[in-house]
Amino acid sequence: MLGVVLLGTAGVGVWAYIKLDGNIQGADIEIDGDRPANLSPGSKNILLVGSDSRAGANAKYGKDLTTMQSDTLLVLHIAANRKWATALSFPRDSWVPIPACTRGNGTKSTPHSFKINEAFSIGGDTGNVSKAAACSIKTIEQNTGLRIDNFASIDFQGFKGMVNALDGIEVCPKHAIHDKKAHLDLEAGCQTVRDEKALGYVRTRYSVGDGTDLGRIGRQQEFMKALGKKAQEKLTSPGALYDFLDAATKSLKADKGLDNLDELTSLASTVKDIPSDRLTFVTVPNYYREADIPTDHANVVWQYPQATQLFSDIAHDRELGAAGKKKLAEAAKSPVTAHSVRVRVLNGTGTSGQAATAAEQLRKLGFTVTATGNAPATDKTTITYPAALKTQAEVLSGHLRGTKAGESAGATPGEVTLTLGPDFAKKIGM
Repeated sequence: MLGVVLLGTAGVGVWAYIKLDGNIQGADIEIDGDRPANLSPGSKNILLVGSDSRAGANAKYGKDLTTMQSDTLLVLHIAANRKWATALSFPRDSWVPIPACTRGNGTKSTPHSFKINEAFSIGGDTGNVSKAAACSIKTIEQNTGLRIDNFASIDFQGFKGMVNALDGIEVCPKHAIHDKKAHLDLEAGCQTVRDEKALGYVRTRYSVGDGTDLGRIGRQQEFMKALGKKAQEKLTSPGALYDFLDAATKSLKADKGLDNLDELTSLASTVKDIPSDRLTFVTVPNYYREADIPTDHANVVWQYPQATQLFSDIAHDRELGAAGKKKLAEAAKSPVTAHSVRVRVLNGTGTSGQAATAAEQLRKLGFTVTATGNAPATDKTTITYPAALKTQAEVLSGHLRGTKAGESAGATPGEVTLTLGPDFAKKIGM
């Protein structure tokens, strides 16, 4: 859309420019607490949300939702040299720690673990997009270490309008799709979808494949690629361009750094020449949480240490590319689960009972706790491991943000040792 906006500034005229600029809703976003440092000056991380709002014309998709919802969540990383970009998707069923956030009425929520898309709902409980965005940004930053620079969201009506302005997008489902929840009846084979069918296609979940959010993310990514390609090819007339931009901007909410056409155009001018083969779509590595918690059949957890490495690469402005994506796919075939990691917990805080408390928290994450005990007092939480258990130690480290794992000749064979410092509560984030 940014590339199309750039074209639009020259094609739609002054009156239309003013009208489109006025369509965009600004969001004054304030994020409290500590935030990650910007490790790659010049690059940009933009949080993009497909809003599942049921307000106004969106009410027909379900009136039982009283808070703002995030149906799709991704971070677009634009490299400092503007020669490549990565779009990182977060499964909305990702089970993650959600920090304390400010609700619409000014009260604070309690830190807890839940699906990642709940963060948008907590902040948006009264329809306040600024607080919804703030809670989502805070949640993503604390779980990934990525510094989010900007925010933008678009809802159902804006998405449909963009597709309709392009006279639809071709999709090629291998099997017929009949999904009442997504309002979709689609036969197998290639066909052009628009309006409700286009929206239903990217929203359908339960009636396709294994019924999870992961398959839907793949369809959404392919649809986005096709939409962008067709926009470049088709939007050559001012009329078609205006319809597309009008639909997009009417449903666009953005932070103060992207809430007007001048800002969007400035950004677009720096990224318009990124070739399509250097725009990489990738999903946070994950596996079904059932492998760690047998009673959970609905959620996924992030796969470590692969997720840690991916977040670090983006934070340091390192391109993933096709080779990196292939490496993630290979690792996904045999994830090292939390349940397979045997952990010995030692209390180095000087306060009695901390090892037992930490052990219970680790069990809730799926880890196998073998023993608890005491250790000499320490200022920081540490992880040590015998040579053969480096990956297992990195899995534990991934769940305890900012905790490094180090090999130790004195580590207990077959176990990873977690020594608690006074900072442990902040690291586990539950």
